Amino acid sequence: MWKFWLCFGAVFLSCSGYTWPLPDQLSAAQQRELKELQQDVETEIEELCCQNELKRCCVEKKKSLAQRNMEEWEGLIDSLKELKSTPDEEEAIKWLEEYNEELRQRNVRNAEANWAQATNITDENAAKVVEVTLEVTKWSLKKMEEAKKFDTSGFSDDVKRQFKMITTSGSLSDEDKQRQLAEIGTELEKIYSTGTVCQADGTCLKLDPDLEGIIAKSRDYDRLTWAWLSWRDAVGPPMKDKYAQWVALLNEGAQENGFADKGVLWRGAYEMPDGKLEEMVDAVWEQVKPLYTQLHAYVRRKLSEKYGADKVSTTGHIPAHLFGNMWAQQWNNIYDIVVPFPDQPEIDVSDTMVEQGYDALRMFKTAEEFFKSIGLRPMPQTFWDKSMLTRPDDREVVCHGSAWDFYHLPGDTDVRIKMCTKVNQEDLQTIHHEMGHVEYYLTYEDQKTLYRGGANPGFHEAVGDTIALSVNTPGHLKKIGLLQNVGHNQDFEINELLKMALAKVAFLPFGLMIDKWRWRVFSGDITPDNYNTGWWNLRMKYQGIKPPVERTNKDFDPGAKYHIPSGTPYIRYFFSFIAQFQFHQALCKEAGHDGPLHKCDIYESKAAGTKLKNMLSMGESRPWPEAMKAITGQEKLDPSAILKYFEPLEKWLREQNKDEKLGWD
Repeated sequence: MWKFWLCFGAVFLSCSGYTWPLPDQLSAAQQRELKELQQDVETEIEELCCQNELKRCCVEKKKSLAQRNMEEWEGLIDSLKELKSTPDEEEAIKWLEEYNEELRQRNVRNAEANWAQATNITDENAAKVVEVTLEVTKWSLKKMEEAKKFDTSGFSDDVKRQFKMITTSGSLSDEDKQRQLAEIGTELEKIYSTGTVCQADGTCLKLDPDLEGIIAKSRDYDRLTWAWLSWRDAVGPPMKDKYAQWVALLNEGAQENGFADKGVLWRGAYEMPDGKLEEMVDAVWEQVKPLYTQLHAYVRRKLSEKYGADKVSTTGHIPAHLFGNMWAQQWNNIYDIVVPFPDQPEIDVSDTMVEQGYDALRMFKTAEEFFKSIGLRPMPQTFWDKSMLTRPDDREVVCHGSAWDFYHLPGDTDVRIKMCTKVNQEDLQTIHHEMGHVEYYLTYEDQKTLYRGGANPGFHEAVGDTIALSVNTPGHLKKIGLLQNVGHNQDFEINELLKMALAKVAFLPFGLMIDKWRWRVFSGDITPDNYNTGWWNLRMKYQGIKPPVERTNKDFDPGAKYHIPSGTPYIRYFFSFIAQFQFHQALCKEAGHDGPLHKCDIYESKAAGTKLKNMLSMGESRPWPEAMKAITGQEKLDPSAILKYFEPLEKWLREQNKDEKLGWD
């Protein structure tokens, strides 16, 4: 009604020679709305002038009104009647409350459908995932359009933040294309998760534990080549064309919503102007690259001694299948080849775990005990009842370890881990990593649904790994009875630090290049015809490694890494591998640790746990620099902590490599 009288008065004034004003008390959005409608509204209201015997208006406009299409006129009047004023902040908050609750309920259904498929891969479960995905997409698009009607310019920061999260989308509007995108994504994951390789004798091997076991334990160059190549040939080519279609659809959705490509949307999760995230991680990489280069040179020489200079040159790229890891992302499985001081006590406790009768449940209970010791929450009973901790024998599953939040309300918590656990130290570390995700879920579960996430994706990845930095110290392993002999000399410490560097430092360029490749795929700088060449160019540039056999663009080696077919952004891991050392340093200080950073164990420190909990409880409610400051006192990603941690090792490596040619270009 206010708009009717406003327009009536405005037209009366314009008929009298005045221009109609836009009242200051209206919001900017209301003023824009009225200005856009002015021309059409004037005509209809002038007819009302005639009905109310405002003769001057009637005489001047009656002729033009008669010539107007009456259906158009009625539609405009109906639109004017239906159009309501933009709600104020109080109404916006009420709308957000309803949105958050409905989002939570939809997240529950989405998690249940995806869990069913991940723990029992069937066509029926895959179809359910597609249907739930389409439902969520359709609902999200509808709510996004509703949210856009709010003028948030005068709202509080918290309300603005929620509306920005709701209206930032890369969803396709076309339902057929939505379905196509969901079906392709499900098919890509299925190809990866059900991939098998058959040997000459007819026995067929899965990735986990079979092929990964060969890569980790075999020291036969040709056997390693076979395992490495067979996995890529099994899953890569069937994915390639589907992946290109998937990328095109993702980009189309991003562009519909005002983004140049999907990569821009992904980078937006870090709330930095586009280009600044890559600029930040590149700057961090340049600071840690000298440490990586020293590690690379040392490992290259050791591998050359093991396999021969004809297979591993001491001046170039290292063949990618020799690192004990299917993707050469972490090198700790070849510690036996590169150990500096073999006469020192053994650091790996895998054999001891087997001897002491560890199984998956005991490994998870060991991890839970650490989190409880610093004041974080125990796993709820539903965790033990519903998690998948080992590979079942009766069905196909996605073995890649992952943590799940089912978005139940506090008091009805449902959090789980899915993992095909093996009894070894590496999986013990992975369990702490995944349980770190779960502790994050539990600590921010009181937040609004929109805020039930990490400060940025890298924060979520860093939490469990921060705890694992304590767990993997010889002092802690001795404390929990897994390590009997702990050396107290420089040789033992160098062994300890080198083993940690094989997992942490070796990972950094891999964590960086995965999304550098995808960002360029999304932007079109790397085209489908050039997927594999672009992939290996980056691996050679950043990691200093090469394929053990010739690869062409008929191959699709990116698809051999889970996060590519699953569509999981990866720069989060690079961020986390730097941030976890920042977190560790801050928590060690809180725990009162006095000594080298690599010897710190925060086990049983309630003070450290409180500091960590305070950060975790923020969820995604504030930009990540504020969460970083809450735990570290600084607002940026800073590699000084990881460099400090490995400082004794880098000094030792420089001495060992003084006669080596560093680098690989």
